[in-house]
Amino acid sequence: EVCKLESVPLDFGDYHPLKPITVTESKTKKMNRKGSTSSTSSSSSSSMMDPLSSVLDGTDPLSLFAAAADPVTTTDSTRKKRDKDDSSAVGSDFEPWSSKRGDILARYTTTEKLSIVSGKTTTTGSAVSEKVRTRLEELDDLEEGSQKELLNLTQQDYMNRIEELNQSLKDAWSSDQKVKALKIVIQCSKLLSDTTVIQFYPSKFVLITDILDTFGKLVYERILSMCVENRVSLPDNFSPESVNDTAKETCLNWFFKIASIRELIPRLYPCQVRLSEGISECLPRLTSMIRGIGDPLVAVYARAYLCRVGMEVAPQLKESLNKNFFDFLLTFKQIHGDTVQNQLVVQCVEIPLYLTLYSPAIDWILQCIAYRAPEVLLTEMMERCKKLGNNALLLNSVMSAFRAEFIAARSMDFIGMIKECDESGFPKHLLFRSLGLNLALADPPESDRLQILNEAWKVITKLKNPQVSYCPFCLPSESVFRKREVNTVLADVIKHMTPDRAFEDAYPQLQSIIQKVITYIHDFSLLFSVEKFLPFLDMFQKENVRVEVCKCIMESFINALTLEDEKRMLAALINGFIKMVSFGRDFEQQLSFYVEARSMFCNLEPVLVQLIHSVNQLAMETRKVMRGNHSRKTAAFVRACVAFCFITIPSLNSIFTRLNLYLHSGQVALANQCLSQADAFFKAAVSLVPEVPKMISVDGKMRPSDAFLLEFLCNFFSTLLVVPDHPEQGVLFLVRGLLNVIQDYTWEDNSDDKVRIYTNVLHLLSAMAQEAYIYRVDKVDSNDSLYGGDSKFLAEINKLCETVIAQILDHLKTLGKEETLKRQSQLALYFFNTILAHGDLRNNKLNQLSVNLWNLAQKHGFADTKTMVKTLEYIKRRSKQPEMSHFTDLALRLPLQSRT
Repeated sequence: EVCKLESVPLDFGDYHPLKPITVTESKTKKMNRKGSTSSTSSSSSSSMMDPLSSVLDGTDPLSLFAAAADPVTTTDSTRKKRDKDDSSAVGSDFEPWSSKRGDILARYTTTEKLSIVSGKTTTTGSAVSEKVRTRLEELDDLEEGSQKELLNLTQQDYMNRIEELNQSLKDAWSSDQKVKALKIVIQCSKLLSDTTVIQFYPSKFVLITDILDTFGKLVYERILSMCVENRVSLPDNFSPESVNDTAKETCLNWFFKIASIRELIPRLYPCQVRLSEGISECLPRLTSMIRGIGDPLVAVYARAYLCRVGMEVAPQLKESLNKNFFDFLLTFKQIHGDTVQNQLVVQCVEIPLYLTLYSPAIDWILQCIAYRAPEVLLTEMMERCKKLGNNALLLNSVMSAFRAEFIAARSMDFIGMIKECDESGFPKHLLFRSLGLNLALADPPESDRLQILNEAWKVITKLKNPQVSYCPFCLPSESVFRKREVNTVLADVIKHMTPDRAFEDAYPQLQSIIQKVITYIHDFSLLFSVEKFLPFLDMFQKENVRVEVCKCIMESFINALTLEDEKRMLAALINGFIKMVSFGRDFEQQLSFYVEARSMFCNLEPVLVQLIHSVNQLAMETRKVMRGNHSRKTAAFVRACVAFCFITIPSLNSIFTRLNLYLHSGQVALANQCLSQADAFFKAAVSLVPEVPKMISVDGKMRPSDAFLLEFLCNFFSTLLVVPDHPEQGVLFLVRGLLNVIQDYTWEDNSDDKVRIYTNVLHLLSAMAQEAYIYRVDKVDSNDSLYGGDSKFLAEINKLCETVIAQILDHLKTLGKEETLKRQSQLALYFFNTILAHGDLRNNKLNQLSVNLWNLAQKHGFADTKTMVKTLEYIKRRSKQPEMSHFTDLALRLPLQSRT
């Protein structure tokens, strides 16, 4: 009641509120804020009185407000109300402002030059204490040079300057220059009244309010920090009673500073900081203040900011949100007034473009209003839109804000309103697009579905460039339009987009249509049975876009949750397609295709395996075709193929698939004279052997892995024969490394595969000791050429043979128990045959070892008599060959023991 203004008659004459006015200087005794009345005397320096000063008679309204209310006292009913309000807090289902920020900055851009003006800030002539007066004088006394105007700024320069101001604000605050920080906020707030480059205004609003957000946070955190007593902070949901006097005084001080700013916009925006007690009175007051902003675009964004702050501090106060929107509706006719129209003519901005500038603000206000709002509110909004003549801009925002189920249920009502809208200000196809986006999330009444599509199509098909509207209507929901309707839509899109290759300018929209289609058609065969689907894909003629679309299609049918059987089926289809793709002799393009396919199908192991095989084949074909020509270029390409395989193999899950592909890729690298790359593959294979598990899954069943490992190692030994030693790694470094791995590997107790592997190692070492190897790789010098039968090389081979033989004999000794005698007999004969085939039996020690093995095989009666007889007959036949007379002596020392 104390703060209520008295009605005072004013003689307006030539008075206008925007004209310069002379401030009345008042002197006031410093009084206790809670206590006694004030005594004032004032003298005017002008014949024209400041209406605010004359009405208040020089009294600071905020001081009176503070004196009239006891901020410490809070009734129980207020506390209960607050507790109830907390239950209405904004949830995670509310889309925050931060998610809209990037879209606004990207959409509302300009190529025109911008400017930033740093103006002088003045204050009212309220009677204040000397301390407050000093602070106000500091606000008036701007820094030297702050009056300059920065002209001809590009959009990026402007954004950089705003960022500099934001940083200056933080720096000033951190250096305890609070007044300077406030001056920066005032200067930035003034920029929001500037609409000289009107199409950039939404982005300007985003940039400036970022600074205001920073300021509000800094002020709030500073005041909050003053509430920490005895190292105990306030709880999250603290009440005003918990706030100490120092913090309250500081908070009032900030509001006194801001309230002393004369201009409305710089006074309005900084006021919208975090509030607690009294928010239900503050929000309506700030809402009413916005009525003083003359420019409708500036006003609607001020309302949007107030709604944003309101949703942060008091989302339960819906009435304030509604009042902001209804106030906007009352002033909406200003858009078509002379002032706005003249401004648009000067800036050469058409009314449809101008109306889109309102969308972010209106959309946000309506989003706040519609959040968890009852369905009846939508009915009220629709009625208000009808009273405004079905304004298209508002109708579009209403459809964007309310729940899709509400919109879908009234889809025919909205279509009727859309048909009555004036298309000159806001295109109807954008309205149908917004409606379609809702129908993509919720089904309309079944009886209305076909009519909805027909009504929308009447508008869409008349558009010369209709791609922006097709997307939502191509498949509004899974159950609305099926194969026939989708085919019709795609056919019409092709019809409109094909002339003059219009599709080249609409790739993003066409991609959206594809994404909508595959979102609801889950059957792969059904999708490709749509007649116009493949012709639709043919419009994606830009290579990178086509690949992206194909990737999107495949990913929709292949994901981590796909059943294994379906994965195998799809992988088989994809592999068949990969095998069919050929770029002829354009090998680089072929490799690029494989690289792109790898990125698309990285979760399908069979496809990756096929790609590795295809790349290895490509490397071999390149070598064959380009032999003798462009050797350097060919070598570089082959190395690229090798690199593809080397980085792809580790991504496979099957360990034996990796082992075999390392071996195969190493063989390809060796065949192409890429010796270091071949060594890398073989080393990777050797290092992977210890990771082989004891059991592996084969056709869905768990089986021992020893047999598979034995098969791989035998193939590996055959390759190692032709692999030349690395000059820096030592003699037979790969063989030695593999033997170490085999020795350390933990074999099954009842398995003899370790001995069988060692006997195969003897086969390899025997072949390596020959003067000329039995096979070789073209243009690759193996160890027979490198060492030329050097005695030191042969001595190293003999040492390895002795080591391996010792390991075999040790294993035979462990089989001396009764239950393992049969295994001992079989292994002894197997080892005997190895020596017979690969050993030099003219060596007395080796000759005697063979006799001992023969006897051990027959010792306990487990040898097969027929096998022993055939073996002895073979030895006798060999003895008759030239230079094989030593076999005659051996045959005489090998008795046949009969079973009794």
